[in-house]
Amino acid sequence: MLARVANNLFWMGRYLERSEHIARYLNVNYFSSLDAPSELAQSRDFVLRSMLFVADEEELKLNKILNERDVLYDIGLNPDKHYSIYSSIGYAQQNANGARDLISTELYESINTLNRTVKNYSSERFVKHGLFEFTNLIKSNIASLRTKIRATLLHDEVYAIIMLGVYIERANQVIRIINSKYNDALIESVDFDTPVKTSYEWTTLLKCVETYDMMRGHYRKTPSSHNVLEFLILNPHCPRSIMNSLNSIHYYMSFLIKEEHPHKDSAAFLIGKLMCEYRYKCIEDFQEDLKGFIENLVDDLSLVGERMDADYFSLY
Repeated sequence: MLARVANNLFWMGRYLERSEHIARYLNVNYFSSLDAPSELAQSRDFVLRSMLFVADEEELKLNKILNERDVLYDIGLNPDKHYSIYSSIGYAQQNANGARDLISTELYESINTLNRTVKNYSSERFVKHGLFEFTNLIKSNIASLRTKIRATLLHDEVYAIIMLGVYIERANQVIRIINSKYNDALIESVDFDTPVKTSYEWTTLLKCVETYDMMRGHYRKTPSSHNVLEFLILNPHCPRSIMNSLNSIHYYMSFLIKEEHPHKDSAAFLIGKLMCEYRYKCIEDFQEDLKGFIENLVDDLSLVGERMDADYFSLY
């Protein structure tokens, strides 16, 4: 397979996964704030900053006054913003074009249909009263696309490359969402003297990654920083957890590995090392310095992504 085509498959998976996470975060974060227990968590500025933090942290460094209509439009349907859902779906469609001969007609046509739907969605309707409808449309369509990927493609190298994109993006998005909600909890603790450990933001975090019911069933306790982080980072059976993503990346990487013992600077070696490292961690290892842990994990995942690109998808 040409590196160019493999790159298309990989990024098609990444952009589809990214658009779903952004849509879900917009939906949950916006509507949960209406019933939040503190005035700060209900304030528009607080909510909009949290959304931008996940969509593109660099936007917050501009220190501009946030307007609800502008922020929603930028994250949802602004074609000029690289981080918008509009752009992610468009990029996914472009990458599908580049790998047209290797994916099924059903998958290709579904991606094209979603792309046309997003492009034709009224931006005025979206910013006024279409947030719930639009984000649910994205979530349901991405779920359908994920089913078509699993049900209509051969589970070979093509499938493995797409799933590598899906899981590396999932790990990145989940850790960004954890980071965002942790920052929100810290701000609330300063302004309203709310304990970080029992902040309402941990409940919102679980809903942002669709694991609230499963976490409550697993622990049978009220969400807190301890059990939420343990569930979303270390539980290998939670499909949204970092550990589950690392295991999945390692598994699908095996489809591409040619040598029995990968070089220490290869993506295969790095992901194996990272997977084993986190398999034997416990929540107490990073509970006291969550910020440092998150930053290190973001760096580790970025390095894995860079090595995967260099090893398998680089055009040069």
